[in-house]
Amino acid sequence: MNYLIVVDMQNDFVSGALGTREAQAIVPFAARRVAGALERGEEVLFTRDTHSPDYLETQEGRNLPVPHCIWGTEGWEIVPQLAAYTAGRTPIDKPTFGSRYLGAVLKARDEDLKKQGQPGVERVTLIGLCTDICVISNALLIKAFLPEAEIVVDASCCAGVTPESHQNALAAMKMCQVAIENE
Repeated sequence: MNYLIVVDMQNDFVSGALGTREAQAIVPFAARRVAGALERGEEVLFTRDTHSPDYLETQEGRNLPVPHCIWGTEGWEIVPQLAAYTAGRTPIDKPTFGSRYLGAVLKARDEDLKKQGQPGVERVTLIGLCTDICVISNALLIKAFLPEAEIVVDASCCAGVTPESHQNALAAMKMCQVAIENE
């Protein structure tokens, strides 16, 4: 079984409080990647960075004092170009960079498949935002939960806080045996 994880493709990271031109530029590529994954029969999971109104009082808020992805706001929503793909899928809301819940879901699915005599989770591809914060955090968490699965990041469907930090994150993931592709 192959999975596509769409990390935090939310309005605040594309056109809102923390939006960048690089994030805006990957949206069409991400939409095509999701459509292709569904055509190939991959399972698609979405994550959402999710904060409460007291964000500025949290450790993250003190280090990044820009309110963003506040639960229920427009900035918290998945970008319109990808929102239709969430139909029938409940995004995983995560209050921090990486989601232990996402790792546990994938590990449980791997175990269930193997109990049924199937190969399990063979490949997990990540796309989304931001390469240097949430994508890298989730890629390494998933690698810890599924050390024998192929973990891949499609760099053409990711953007970092800056182009330089995007490249640094890709290099770091590659050193941790996460494959970097450009679909």
